[in-house]
Amino acid sequence: MSTPLHLAVVGHTNTGKTSLLRTLTRDTDFGEVSARPSTTRHVEGARLLVEGEPIIELYDTPGMEDAMGLLAAVESLVKPGERLDGPDRIERFLHSPLATERFEQEAKVLRQLRKSDAALVVIDARDPVLAKYRDELTLFAACARPLLPVLNFVHSPASREMEWREALARLGLHVMVRFDTVAPEVDGERRLLEKLITLLDAHRLPLERLLKAREAEARERMAAGYRLIAELLIDVAACRVMVKHDEEEAIRRQVELLRERIRQREQACVAALLKLYRFRPGDVDMAAIPLVEGRWKEDLFSPDALRGMGIHLGKGAVAGAITGIGIDLIVGGLTLGAATVAGAVAGGLWQVFGHYGERLVGRLRGFRSLTVDDAILRLLAVRQRWLLAALDRRGHAAIEPLRLEAPDVKRWRTGPLPKALQSARQHPQWSALNEGFQPEAAREKAIAELAKQLAEEPPTP
Repeated sequence: MSTPLHLAVVGHTNTGKTSLLRTLTRDTDFGEVSARPSTTRHVEGARLLVEGEPIIELYDTPGMEDAMGLLAAVESLVKPGERLDGPDRIERFLHSPLATERFEQEAKVLRQLRKSDAALVVIDARDPVLAKYRDELTLFAACARPLLPVLNFVHSPASREMEWREALARLGLHVMVRFDTVAPEVDGERRLLEKLITLLDAHRLPLERLLKAREAEARERMAAGYRLIAELLIDVAACRVMVKHDEEEAIRRQVELLRERIRQREQACVAALLKLYRFRPGDVDMAAIPLVEGRWKEDLFSPDALRGMGIHLGKGAVAGAITGIGIDLIVGGLTLGAATVAGAVAGGLWQVFGHYGERLVGRLRGFRSLTVDDAILRLLAVRQRWLLAALDRRGHAAIEPLRLEAPDVKRWRTGPLPKALQSARQHPQWSALNEGFQPEAAREKAIAELAKQLAEEPPTP
């Protein structure tokens, strides 16, 4: 086992050092992140592992607050005629009373940097390039460790990225990386590790190993997410409830029970996706598709939810009576179909009763087969796929909850349902929501096929 790379994370107060650690470790509970300055008051550590082996040990440090005063203090400790290089000057300061009194917090930063192999210097790209920041970089450079500036908040309209790039180059720091901790770019982590490899050739092999492992983890995580969505859709498509009553109220109760089971199944998928990406329910605030207290605010079976996504029921649906549960009347073992009752929607059935009166109820005696309408499957697919895409782009350091907006759902709005879902309609034993659930090989094949199709058609941001 090789010795892990010790990497200090340094920078001015409130530039996003802890945020960077949260994003790299994918741990929303690491340290404390807030808009208040000087949140981190001591050094905290974290590890990046590959197969249980630590590749990088990261150290979060307090923010530098008075670099100008500190630089002056360090220079004051040099006696006239002495020729001390940077590391000697820093060591003299660390062994002086100043390091335990006025500059205690700054001393923690420099001490950790001296003990580390290199440092990530986190810079808030929205800040102007002030003298105090230049003095900070001078102090970091005096520690004689490789420095990789990390330009944070580069996606902000107030970003001064080009000014910082020029200023860093003037200080001899030509290798840098842009990495927004709130909204990381898809390849942000890869580029950060590649820059470290360039800067630290002695650690090339373990860093390349970590890079490959993290990219593999990302692919596996996304594939697992698509599988969770595929399992949800197969369960819902295959779900079927047989109702042995003709009474309107009895059917209404069964319809509502089925709707609640579908809601709960969707909530379970949401929880699983959040867990997969190591987020908490409060980390995501849905806008067009909100989730509040474990429930979708805009109900899955609401006509507004469907209309908002541009999803419509089939031609047989009764206008203004959308509930999302299809009903087939079964007499003597034959399914008369949704067209027989003027629509595959339970809400439509109540209007049908009113239109046809006792004649329909009196003549048709037998079972009712309740299933979930295609439109609800479309809406489920849209909501879950969009959530997955948002989580994949979400940084673990954001303070504000992630807000989702209505996605582009061309494929799922009008296109035919995937064959796997059409097959599931004919196999109620495939649904974990049914009493006769059987996790057979054909179900597994359908889930794998659907997950692959979902992955090949990513939602448009």
